[in-house]
Amino acid sequence: MGKALIIGAGGVASVAIHKCCQNPDVFEEICIASRTLEKCEEIKNKLAGSRTKIHTAQLDADYTEEVINLIKSFKPDIVMNLALPYQDLTIMDACLATGVDYLDTANYEPPDVAKFEYKWQWAYREKFAQAGLTALLGSGFDPGVTGVFCAYAQKHYFDEIHSIDIVDANAGDHGYPFATNFNPEINIREITANGRYFENGSWVETAPLSVKKVYDLPEIGPKSIYLMYHEELESLAIHIKGIKRIRFWMTFSDNYLNHLHVLENVGMTSIEPIEFEGRQIIPLQFLKAILPDPASLGPRTKGKTNIGCIMQGIKDGKPRTYYVYNVCDHQECYAEVGSQAISYTTGVPAMIGAMLMLKGLWKKPGVFNVEEFDPDPFMEALNKCGLPWQESFLPTLLD
Repeated sequence: MGKALIIGAGGVASVAIHKCCQNPDVFEEICIASRTLEKCEEIKNKLAGSRTKIHTAQLDADYTEEVINLIKSFKPDIVMNLALPYQDLTIMDACLATGVDYLDTANYEPPDVAKFEYKWQWAYREKFAQAGLTALLGSGFDPGVTGVFCAYAQKHYFDEIHSIDIVDANAGDHGYPFATNFNPEINIREITANGRYFENGSWVETAPLSVKKVYDLPEIGPKSIYLMYHEELESLAIHIKGIKRIRFWMTFSDNYLNHLHVLENVGMTSIEPIEFEGRQIIPLQFLKAILPDPASLGPRTKGKTNIGCIMQGIKDGKPRTYYVYNVCDHQECYAEVGSQAISYTTGVPAMIGAMLMLKGLWKKPGVFNVEEFDPDPFMEALNKCGLPWQESFLPTLLD
């Protein structure tokens, strides 16, 4: 059916590539491109014998011209950006220059400041619309599946959704004193930023990890959840009808937070350059280099994740509550694709978004977040592709 250029060769990209190869009728040919060609070749070798034809290429996606040249050479139908969010705009520019659809899993982020905003990518709406191209933003889990969950609830179960609480819980244990489950640089930037939530038409800011609750989650039990800002709040606050409050919560162990506070206190989480032995270095990037590679956590991580949305609103004039979520087992993910559940829950939706675009089901000119498309084919694909969801109409609400 089509060809996909997949930029990135980390944990998320590896999962997405495995899943593309499980759907060879859709992904007839793929090219894996990364700064480190060896990583691309390693993934390709793991999938030897796949019906999907796999190519590899060395690419520095910081440079639009390099991306343009690779697109012209490979001639893909879609570019799946599974690299760093710092590169979103250079890759979008390359797609516009070559007339190819675009997909990513995380909003553009300037390297020098943690912003977590869509404004830079939303500014491309007119350009993509005029070019007749589709750009799908945030087709991971959160953002991604959480937006699809909200759109599905809005379509089938509510006339108005008044409150949404997105809860991302990881009860996995990798055995290290301190490690991050995805890119350490992005992970720590998110966690150390101020919290923020939407309420009654405006944004309320909180100090980092200053709001805590305990919530009893299906299959993993009571967990400490902390209020954070996450980029899907920005788009859902616009696209979900009747919304009055929307918040994002994530679990952290006391051990994780203790290590993080120490690293913060000694300046290791800073993104401000410092002088060291005659050269400029960014402490957080140095910390990333010495922490365990998230891709290495797969074989040693045990336990489950639970990510979902708790919603309250009105249907036929009556109040209704609804909880939709996915539970994912780290070891089962590793057995299937060689990655832990954090990479799995992001890589699978990336493949699904690309699949729906290639099939023409999610295809219209412009730049869109996932909740702007029909959620039904995505929800159906989640059940078929390894991320089955469950729902309940009697959840325990968060105050």
